[in-house]
Formats: sequence, structure tokens, C-alpha cells
Amino acid sequence: MTQQNWEENIKVHIPRLRRYARALTNDVSNADDLVQDCLERAWDKRQSWTAGTNLRAWLFTILHNLFINGLRRQKIHNEYINQSIASQDIKQHEPNTALRDLQKCMCQLKPEYREVIILAGLENLTYKEISDVTGAPIGTVMSRLSRGRQELKLLMSEVDKPKLVSVK
Repeated sequence: MTQQNWEENIKVHIPRLRRYARALTNDVSNADDLVQDCLERAWDKRQSWTAGTNLRAWLFTILHNLFINGLRRQKIHNEYINQSIASQDIKQHEPNTALRDLQKCMCQLKPEYREVIILAGLENLTYKEISDVTGAPIGTVMSRLSRGRQELKLLMSEVDKPKLVSVK
């Protein structure tokens, strides 16, 4: 594959990488940094990619591993999740409240549930591709997807319930 073909194939996947990175980090700036690191790593390791294999899954795997390694290096995995939920910055001018509610609920999911839901639902990756990206066995991917969907459904149903206030 020529350098020009390589660059063109990579460029096609950048919007998807940004979307996945943003879902993982819940921050536009950190997501852009993560994608930049992913693209640098892919460029450095381009010789290790086998032509004819799934380039998108390969890139998602790099991005996923960089994200996980970053969390491990900082040793704040649990603090990061709690902080991202607490500091979730939902735009006030967003007209679609259902989308805002979905985004809020997605941030409350465990990260392993959130990532498989995003990869399956938004990126349309197969179980095998998700398994390759996350490094989890296919059965675990299927289980996480099922549990994540159940938890998301429960969280979304809680959003719709009216909140009663006791007045004395």
C-alpha cells in the first residue's frame, strides 16, 4: 500500500475515532489528544498492519489501548469515572432533551458497558471486532452488551419518572 493510499484509508476513520474517544473521555479536548496519539501510534506501527484486515478495528484497538494505558498510568480509574459523571458538561442550549438524557445515562454506565454499547450501537462493529478492540472474549462482549443495555434501559426509565416532593 502506498503512503497516499494509507493516508486516505486512515482519514476515513478519523470521525469515528473522534466519536469513540469522546465517548470514552467525556471531554472534547482529551478526546482530540487521544485521537492524535492514536494516529501517531498507527503511523509509527503502520508496517505491523496487515493489508486486507480490518483497518477500523485495528485503529479502534490502538485508541482503546491508549485510553486504558492512560488510566492505568494515572492510577485513577475509579476517580476518573466518578469525576466524569460529576462534572458532566451538558449543553444548556441543546434542544433535544432525550439526547441529553441518553448522554447523562451513558455517563453513569460502567466504562466496560459504555464502550461495548458505543462500539456495537454507534459504530456497528461485530462481536468479534469488539472483542478484538477491547481484548475481551466474545462471550464477555455479549454479556457486557446485554447487561449494559439493561442498565441503560433502567437508567432511562428513571429519567422519565416524575419526582415527588413532600410539602409540609
